[in-house]
Amino acid sequence: MAQRVVTLYTDDVTGKEGEDIATHTFSLDGVDYEIDLGANTYQQLLDALGPYFKAGRKAGAARRGGKARPVSQGPSPALVREWAQAQGIEVSSRGRIPADVIDKYRAAH
Repeated sequence: MAQRVVTLYTDDVTGKEGEDIATHTFSLDGVDYEIDLGANTYQQLLDALGPYFKAGRKAGAARRGGKARPVSQGPSPALVREWAQAQGIEVSSRGRIPADVIDKYRAAH
């Protein structure tokens, strides 16, 4: 038995099916939208937004991810911990080392 799969594209605004339906994307206030429109409905959208396109300006490409963290210029945390423990200063084996401990390490070196 043969099976036939038919995909019907529907205009999201008019609800009409058609072969000229295409997916369009746009963004507003940081929210991305996707809409399936036939040629006529898409032209209506362009006509409605035309004055805003003319008055607006294109934005640059969206930035992905944050900036790279700067490389630390301070002493190695492992060295500071080792020194602090040798001096009888209590420091945790993980996490941030208190600034006053780092200051004492720098003063001693």
